[in-house]
Amino acid sequence: MNIVKKLAFLAVSVLAFGATSASADKLDKILSKGTIRCGVVLDFPPMGYRDAKNNPAGFDVEYCKDLAKALGVKLELKSMSFAQRLPALNAGKVDVVIGSTSDTLQRAKSAGFTMPYFVFKLQAMVKKDSGIKEFKDLKGKKITAALSTTPETEFLKNAKANGWDSSNYFSSKKESDTHLALLQGKADAIITTDTTIVELLKLPKYKDYTAGPFVPGFDDFVSIIVKRTEYGMINYMNLFIHQQVRSGRYKELNKMFYGNSPVRKLTVDGIYY
Repeated sequence: MNIVKKLAFLAVSVLAFGATSASADKLDKILSKGTIRCGVVLDFPPMGYRDAKNNPAGFDVEYCKDLAKALGVKLELKSMSFAQRLPALNAGKVDVVIGSTSDTLQRAKSAGFTMPYFVFKLQAMVKKDSGIKEFKDLKGKKITAALSTTPETEFLKNAKANGWDSSNYFSSKKESDTHLALLQGKADAIITTDTTIVELLKLPKYKDYTAGPFVPGFDDFVSIIVKRTEYGMINYMNLFIHQQVRSGRYKELNKMFYGNSPVRKLTVDGIYY
């Protein structure tokens, strides 16, 4: 074999090796490493919280556990705020986020979204004697929601559509900060999910509070997120969500965390996910 043929052979070998290496996607790397890093939000009960022993618990935490089991790998949970979800994902600090992330087109520019795995209603929580009965009663009140969340964007969108002055609105860094603002009287109402309000109202410190009006015309479908270019992961996650429903696990976790409330429908009429 002359020098030209040797060089050509080496070049083809290097290209073939490079192509093989490049074909190892995120799913392959997780399986090879034997660990998946799953991001969760732990101040959003009952989707994510810490139990009496300070251990991570909740619907999203159980989904992380189920995902690791399905993959046959170890689970590494990573706690984060709502605002940290996309930055942590794109910085490579986690492989996947199961953190009740609303499936907006704006966010889909920065992350890959699966089909929905849960759905919420957006609602205000107020004091019983606040006089706030309908959404229009929130006009001019001190309102807060967690920063960079759908409750925040949807409230502000509705406020703008109604021509309200939003100067009394303020963002809270974390979901738990909104709860504190309400208790301290810094906010007349918080905007969050209906499921969170149900959980908060079980606590004695919220005995003087109640569920207020819903944000009009919005179902908050949430997805599992991975990096936008990880198509293999997105495909796997979609099948995982299907299997959770078909196996009855989705219904089982609804019962575990939401009692006898109806199991929430994950589809939109006329659309197949």
